[in-house]
Amino acid sequence: MARQLVLELGHRPASGREDFLVAPPNETAVATIDAWPDWPDRIVSLSGPEGSGKTHLAEVWRAAANAASVAPGDLVDTAIPDLVARRALILEDLGPLDPSKERALFHLVNLVRAEEAFLLITSRNPLARIQLRLPDLVSRLRAVPHVELGPPDDALLAGILVKLFADRQLRATPAVISYLASRIERSVAAAREAVAALDRASLSGKRPVTVPLAAEVLSGRSE
Repeated sequence: MARQLVLELGHRPASGREDFLVAPPNETAVATIDAWPDWPDRIVSLSGPEGSGKTHLAEVWRAAANAASVAPGDLVDTAIPDLVARRALILEDLGPLDPSKERALFHLVNLVRAEEAFLLITSRNPLARIQLRLPDLVSRLRAVPHVELGPPDDALLAGILVKLFADRQLRATPAVISYLASRIERSVAAAREAVAALDRASLSGKRPVTVPLAAEVLSGRSE
């Protein structure tokens, strides 16, 4: 019997403030974003592993502050004044940079403070652990208020699974949620991968999302 072709239909994850699940691993970060513009500093840093919610929170703040976004690799020294003129800016997924980008970032940090704009920096590692060479830049970033998002606890992981299924308009029973939450890696990335795999398996076999199907997907038997 020929294997059925599965069409990967698009879906739009809900990314508004009301869609973000608040729990102990992220409540400080959420409170920080919600506190804007009454931040402790003009620059704030959010760090956490892939899928921890940094992008979602940055999107919440982008909407609230009408912020522009820029990737670290796209920083150009001559473009910094125009970026800061937006008054609010997100620098996403900061990591090691080449020397010219470090100088541009140094310029950005200084001008944000001088012009009393706002800058939100996201990164996988805390800024103090990112390998940068420019001493003045390192010292300035170490002074930036930092909030870290931790891995999800049991309740948050279950809530994330419920949201991911809802984003794909899939019905998953509490039994399915409990089964997955107790067996996948404790991360949003793993939850997203599991839900996507179940979505594909459900479409391919025209089967509802059940615990037996989840067991097949996790064991690889549905591939």
